[in-house]
Amino acid sequence: MDLLYILQTNFMPIILGLVTVILLWKNRRGQSHSRLPPGPAPIPLFGNLLQMDVKAPYKLYMKLSKKYGSVFTVWLGSTPVVVVSGYQAIKEAFVNQGEEFSGRANYPVIMTISQGYGVLVSSGKRWKDLRRISLMTLKNFGMGRRTIEQRIQEEAKFLIKAIHEYGDSVVNPKKMICNSIGNVISSIVFGHRFEYNDPMFQLIQKAVDDYFNVLSSPIGAMFNMFPRIVWWFPGKHHRMFAIINQAKDYMRAQAELRLKNLDTSDPQDLLEAFLIKMLEEKDDPNTEFCYDNMVMTAWNLFSAGTETTSSTLRQSFLMMMKYPSIQGKVQKEIDDVIGSKVPTVDDRVKMPYTDAVLHEVQRFMDLAPTSVPHKVIRDTEFHNYLIPKGTMVLPLFSSVLCDPELFQNPDEFDPENFLDENGRFKKNDGFLAFGLGKRACLGEALARMELFLFFTSLLQRFTFSGTQPPEEININPECASFGRMPCSYECYIKVRNVE
Repeated sequence: MDLLYILQTNFMPIILGLVTVILLWKNRRGQSHSRLPPGPAPIPLFGNLLQMDVKAPYKLYMKLSKKYGSVFTVWLGSTPVVVVSGYQAIKEAFVNQGEEFSGRANYPVIMTISQGYGVLVSSGKRWKDLRRISLMTLKNFGMGRRTIEQRIQEEAKFLIKAIHEYGDSVVNPKKMICNSIGNVISSIVFGHRFEYNDPMFQLIQKAVDDYFNVLSSPIGAMFNMFPRIVWWFPGKHHRMFAIINQAKDYMRAQAELRLKNLDTSDPQDLLEAFLIKMLEEKDDPNTEFCYDNMVMTAWNLFSAGTETTSSTLRQSFLMMMKYPSIQGKVQKEIDDVIGSKVPTVDDRVKMPYTDAVLHEVQRFMDLAPTSVPHKVIRDTEFHNYLIPKGTMVLPLFSSVLCDPELFQNPDEFDPENFLDENGRFKKNDGFLAFGLGKRACLGEALARMELFLFFTSLLQRFTFSGTQPPEEININPECASFGRMPCSYECYIKVRNVE
């Protein structure tokens, strides 16, 4: 029995079924979405999916913002998504009405891993409690103490040693940089660094790498749109889920070991800080401090903290290869201000050009064009529209980072965007590389410290050059669903001859 025969003999039932589905879909739209912002007309069942590149949906959003303005609606299948574009509108939503827009929408790949636990995907009380302990831990063991600066400096020395081992050979720096950043996070989560060849450290690093590989792949994009269907297909997403579960099991086992000899007066890492809160609130039936939230928050710090910072560093060195004159200016400033001593965070205020270069790398790279999806936690009036409770909302950070009214050469790599006429560093409200509002990156201060110390430590010792002429080097990041990653590259890392 062929397809043509089935269509001929069941023509009317098929047509009636399609009409019924379309009418039900339209009726569903009309019931609760009548006052949503305007947007392109959706196709029943598919919405606007056929109009977009699923690996780079932000490109369609950028086009639509020019037609519909700062607030508009797109449909991902039968799901409405409100996109907020432009600095002013994004500030109004995520700062002025930050509480309403503070929810985290369901992103199926991430939700399958987390089951709703952890600081990244949670909302409401759970998110507030987990964010509070995460910030406290980063402050006590990371962002606000000299000890983490010393740990980054120590890790930079290990990275320098690893680079020296390659001599004059061509090298892809990705793994070395990821290992270094991963060890900084390890010192916060576990209280110590790992040897680069440690089997469990390599398993965690592979889990992070597989996670972002799936997120940036067609199978990941399809899973996020049709999770119940794609789950039944074989593929690398199942291997990714499996290895992340192994990493999570290790984190839980480490926590259980610490519980046996826990000093509640002096926590040494995130796991111990979390265990203390679990003991303090063990009789509270509404506590959010449990093993599931602890393990997922630790995984959130590893996955987000390792990939984002290491990607930015890799993009930074790629830009130095593309623009050797800029690399030379950064190295001159390093020589003049730091000399041969170990770079410190205090050096940054005396190095406006280097600071401007790092900011411009992040602006140009546009690591997270729309961030991780938000949702409104209640029915919300915004710009004379009504956004129903639970609706997914995307801040289009790309619209700000490439706004010609905020940056003089938005389509070019130009450190002058962050320098005044006297060569001093100048802040720019449009720099939203770490997000804005209540769900802005909680590790921003740590990431800034890592970027400056690793960047200056390596350029103090080495010069990066490409395997092809600068004009042939591709600096455009690869699109990966809601993120952009530096393209893979090999390079020469040559020892500098500095007097």
